Formats: sequence, structure tokens, C-alpha cells
Amino acid sequence: MAIPKRALDRIAGQFKRYQNVLVAAKARDIGESDTLVIIADMLSDILGYDKYTELTTEFAIRGTYVDLAVKVGSEIRFLLEAKAIGVDLKDSHVKQAIDYGANHGIEWVILTNGIVWRVYKIHFQQPIDKSVVFDLDLLQMTSRTPQLLDCFGNLSREGFTASSMAEIFQQQQATSRFSLAAMLLSETMIATLRRELRRTFPGLKVEEDQLLDAVQNHVLKREVVDSDEAKQAVSVLKKAMRAVERSKEKGQASPALGTGAPASDPTPDGGSAPQT
Repeated sequence: MAIPKRALDRIAGQFKRYQNVLVAAKARDIGESDTLVIIADMLSDILGYDKYTELTTEFAIRGTYVDLAVKVGSEIRFLLEAKAIGVDLKDSHVKQAIDYGANHGIEWVILTNGIVWRVYKIHFQQPIDKSVVFDLDLLQMTSRTPQLLDCFGNLSREGFTASSMAEIFQQQQATSRFSLAAMLLSETMIATLRRELRRTFPGLKVEEDQLLDAVQNHVLKREVVDSDEAKQAVSVLKKAMRAVERSKEKGQASPALGTGAPASDPTPDGGSAPQT
């Protein structure tokens, strides 16, 4: 989905200024409260939210309060948990906000120290899970960096919609290195590789299980085959393939990869090739 020009213009006009602000704040090693002031200004000046009516700290989490919630009208778009600018971010920092979002149907949570912005999508399942959709270091980017524009443009007041955020998640899910590895190890791709090798080298005798072993154990990096993320990608691919087959049987258009199959969906399967 195209990002509104107004949002892109605002990012281009404000981003460099806030990079300078963040560099100076990091040099002073400011605390969490002062970091939150800068973050609120960024939400207003870069993302376009009204600081006085659309940013709120009214949401309590187990007796404490989420640092910020962005609320437009009656819709809470996302929650934000802030840490001091010098703090290294950890998933544990966002646990309470994830739990709150899951219990109240809020799908998106941001964890940031001003410099690093980590955007999470909550998966409403048992147990509750999450995926990192964006992980940005603003000091390593320019106002034209595509990942920055995707993240801030779609989080902006003009650009944020449930469908646009879902589209971003599905695209990243489908094109992650883990998903691509799962696709390369699929039965269809291994059969295609065997066919192309035999066409290129007439008379070559090679079996699919030999190719699967070669690609899985010698071509691809171990982390994209055996990690938890790899197992999750295999699960997503299997579900997507089954959904495509069901759609074909019903004569319907194929669903988008990722529909109803979050990237963090746990699976007991290993990282081997999904079978169709």
C-alpha cells in the first residue's frame, strides 16, 4: 500500500533533525523520562500524531502504566514501551505491554530507546506470541532508507491502517530468509532443481533425496534450516500450501501467504522440507 505523500514529506523534513537530537541525548546519557519526552516529540513531529490529544499514558498494566498509547478517536493503534537511550533493548522489556495488548485486542506494540525502534505484532493464540516486524537503528539510516519509510510511513497518522500493517507483516513473513529457505527445501522446488540439473547435464543420475541433503546441509546456512525461526517458517509454508490447495478445490483465488498463519506459530516439526 502506498504511503501518503504528506507522511513521506514530514519524515524527510524532520528525520535528520531528530537524528542530531538523539546523538546529543546519547552523549549526555539521559534517563528514561527524558528519553520519553523525545519519543513523544518524534511521534508528533515525524509520525504526525497530536501530542496533546492522541498520545496518552492512561492505560494501566498490572498497577503500572504503559509508557504511551497512540489513540485516534476510539481506536488504540499501538502501545509504546520506552527505555532510557543508553539501554540495550530486550524482548523482556516489552512483555507487560504484549500481555496488555493481547488481553485488549491491540495488535501492535513498539519498544524503543529513541534510537532503536522495534515493532512487534501480537499473535492472538495460546500461548500468546509475537513477531518482530521492524528493528531499526535510526542512527544507521537516512530519511530515504526504504525500511525506515516502510516503518514510519505505515505507523504514521495518515498511513496506519489494519490492512496496510497486515500487508507489511505478510510480505516480510513471506520473504524472510527462513521462509525462502523453507521454500527452497520444499518438494516442488527440489523436484524442479532435479529436472533442471538433468536438462543441463544430460545423462546425470541424481535423486531428489540427494539434492535435499545437499541443499539442506551444504548450501543453506544452518540457522535458516534448524533454528526456531526456520521451524516456524516451515509451519507457515505448510499452512499456506494447504490453503492454496483448498482454494483450488473451491475454485477461489489463492489466499496471501501468512493469512491465518503467524510467523511465530509454534510447530513440532523440524526444519526439513515441507511436504505437499
